[in-house]
Amino acid sequence: MTTFTPLLRAAVVLATLAQPAWAAGPDEAKGLWMGADKDAVLEFKPCADAPTALCGHIVWDKDAGQAKDSCGVQIARLEHDQNDAWRDGWVYDPRDGKKYKGALRVKSGDLHIRAFLGTEILGQTEQLQRVAALPATPVCKP
Repeated sequence: MTTFTPLLRAAVVLATLAQPAWAAGPDEAKGLWMGADKDAVLEFKPCADAPTALCGHIVWDKDAGQAKDSCGVQIARLEHDQNDAWRDGWVYDPRDGKKYKGALRVKSGDLHIRAFLGTEILGQTEQLQRVAALPATPVCKP
């Protein structure tokens, strides 16, 4: 029979209770996120027609009111949170006008959107940072 010292027992208990830094609950992805190029803010929240799914829309665009304005464009619909990611849906890239399979994860406080064809390993990831509020100008019209 093996005997555990109090310190070792405490370490085992803490290791069992601790979650990896990348593990985030399904609500972690909800909110406002600034794109890597700082040219758009995306908002992720439950979809209006499916409250258990997650939808993302562009709610601020540096080109608001101009010809390249993408305000209001839906850029994601992911059906459910599975393990560490929102999955089973699509992401839309307004730069090329195409929809891709998608996955969305929160890692170390940043949002990672992965767009791919076929399998997730064959894709590209964009990293976004959480913001507390939209920039003051320009303003997307509702």
